[in-house]
Amino acid sequence: MTLLPALLWGLAAASWGAVAGWLTPRGPLTITQALVSVAVSAALGWAAGRSGRSRLVWLVVPLFFVVALEIARTGTAGPSTGPPHASPFGVIALVTGRGLQAVLTLLPLLIGLAVGRGVNRRLSRVLVALPAAGLLLLTAAIAVPARTAPIAGGVAELARVGRLGVMIRAERADRPVLLFVPGAPGGSELGNVRTHLAAVEQRFVMATLDRRGGGSSYPALDPASRVTVDRMVEDILDVADYLRERFRQDKIYLLGHSGGSILSVLALRRHPEKFAAYIGSGQGVDLPESDRIFYDDILTWARSTGRDEVVRQLTEQGPPPYPDVWGYEPIMTYEIEAYGQQPLSFGLGVREYTLLQKVHVLNAILDTWSVLYPRMQGIDLRRDAPSLPVPAWFLMGGNEMRGLRVVFDDWYAQLRAPSKKLVVVPGAGHAALFEQPDRLVEVLDDALAG
Repeated sequence: MTLLPALLWGLAAASWGAVAGWLTPRGPLTITQALVSVAVSAALGWAAGRSGRSRLVWLVVPLFFVVALEIARTGTAGPSTGPPHASPFGVIALVTGRGLQAVLTLLPLLIGLAVGRGVNRRLSRVLVALPAAGLLLLTAAIAVPARTAPIAGGVAELARVGRLGVMIRAERADRPVLLFVPGAPGGSELGNVRTHLAAVEQRFVMATLDRRGGGSSYPALDPASRVTVDRMVEDILDVADYLRERFRQDKIYLLGHSGGSILSVLALRRHPEKFAAYIGSGQGVDLPESDRIFYDDILTWARSTGRDEVVRQLTEQGPPPYPDVWGYEPIMTYEIEAYGQQPLSFGLGVREYTLLQKVHVLNAILDTWSVLYPRMQGIDLRRDAPSLPVPAWFLMGGNEMRGLRVVFDDWYAQLRAPSKKLVVVPGAGHAALFEQPDRLVEVLDDALAG
């Protein structure tokens, strides 16, 4: 008789696990998701402990929950939900993916079980109270919303355009509008924009997009089947329309960086009437060709510097393209060092990010990379964008990585546009717009004057 109640509560836990796995397959990504997860798990655990009448609930309830959770999110694309991977990025993905989800769902479930069954011994009370207090503090920290500092007489907000997050800041709302599309799939540049580009807010209404899958737009990665190149381009155009309508401007300026610059060029060519000018920084052109150059250069660097383990890893997996994100991990890990680039932080120390967004920063990149990067392999701007319909400026670091510079030089030489200008920043690398923001401001002033 005592087995039946335990099984019934196990089925209840399985139902909650299935719902959690379906709604939050990558773990709670928003404040609401996190608070609901903690509350439901704790309440279910307490009720099971109170009514289960059998020690079997300690085994059945968490086991059924975890199994149902894993089954429900089977097929969700990305390292955060896939099998554990034995690499540095794989460990981080495991800890910040399944580890955080366990803290916000499984831990309150166990605490609820303990409280529901009653804790009589002093030691047992301490063993329950300590994780409960830690969970309470973590939940309180997670509940702090993102915010951006106000600008007297201007605009300062974290807006939503559909499922996408956009930071909008300006000293005056009547300034020309600049839409910034960041680089890496799943990356967010809100922090670096706030830290390095304050001068742009004096000249423009600067709107910084969190691309689908990155930062505050990480939840918009799902369903992943719909995250295509066409959808990413439409996202840029949707945000452009929102900004044009809100600030009553027929045309806005478009700034694209790295991988985001490829999508920006495609958006510009699709609807040129919406844009006054284009500014590309760390401009991408053809990802497969760039990656092959990265591979060759990093392999040469590793051999010349005695990095035998890197040589072995790259030699064994061969040159790109690769079937999954793990193949690109050595390139992402060593390209900064191999090319002597200036390391640039994620810029996470700003209030524009919630705690959950900070924790999920690498998983957002890995998950979005695994979904989007294979779908961008067929793009070559030399073929797909031989001309631009608006004036174009390009900002390139003098120490830009060869994998990007060589392909860009080829495209730029043949590019047709009403006007085009290349500005090379001595001493700067791939993130020239953040390393030497004064030069970016000069380019933007030139674009405004033009």
